[in-house]
Amino acid sequence: MKNMLFIINPYSGKMKIKPVLLDIIHMFNEAGYNTRVQTTLSRGHATEIAANAPSDTDLIVVSGGDGTLNEVLTGLLQSDKRLPVGYIPAGSTNDFASTFGFSTDPKLAAQGVIDGSEFDIDVGLFNNERYFSYIASFGVFTAASYNTPQVFKNTFGHLAYVLEGMKDITKITPYQVRVETDEGIIEGRYIFGSVTNTTSVGGIVKLSSDMVKMNDGLFEIVLVKNPANINDLNKIVTGCITSSFKDSVFEFIKSKKVKMIFETDMDWSLDGEHQRTGTDVTIENIKTAATIIK
Repeated sequence: MKNMLFIINPYSGKMKIKPVLLDIIHMFNEAGYNTRVQTTLSRGHATEIAANAPSDTDLIVVSGGDGTLNEVLTGLLQSDKRLPVGYIPAGSTNDFASTFGFSTDPKLAAQGVIDGSEFDIDVGLFNNERYFSYIASFGVFTAASYNTPQVFKNTFGHLAYVLEGMKDITKITPYQVRVETDEGIIEGRYIFGSVTNTTSVGGIVKLSSDMVKMNDGLFEIVLVKNPANINDLNKIVTGCITSSFKDSVFEFIKSKKVKMIFETDMDWSLDGEHQRTGTDVTIENIKTAATIIK
């Protein structure tokens, strides 16, 4: 028998795992896993659980949203434990799951863990202090990820983020930013910026699969310029929907490292969790730093 640590966020999403939890544990046991189950009690608890995983643990499986997955990967990276991580997505948006094609049906996702194989992925390091698995973003819609109440997310799912984000439309704020990447330096006024390793950003901004490689050591950086008129706004919407960032309203860059300098302190979202920073932000890609089951 192999030893599995099964970490569950019981409050994530619509809590679809609860009715089938015993079935899933039975599936893992039949597949040859001695399954230890631990539920999270508060934000950040999954990081602590993962960091203190028993030394005989062979695999960690996490059921929760992208934020819970972030916490587990963070705990492993902080404790220098290299364990494969299986994911049963139970959040409201599930960008990470969308990128890898993981099922949002808990039993099908569990079977995917059993049948899957190990795959190394890049991880982002934000200001040398916080890790993220797929996105760091600022600007319009970013606040929706941490302002939306959990009960609203559980009730309305992804629609909750969209409705919360619509509030931002009436107060679009452009930010003057100096952006330093491997390709050079640019400056401009941007209403949104994302540093990603994913094909889906909040279910709103899409990147085609041929644009993203999860283990190449590079981020995909999308910057959206301040629209000068309704025509520019239409171009932004069209580009986000069609994964086309060639229009002049966008900057699309691939880079291992990026530094951004703002004129004011900034709010960021890291895998859907809020992060307040000063004016300078440095984000670095740590190539193949984590292992998932896919």
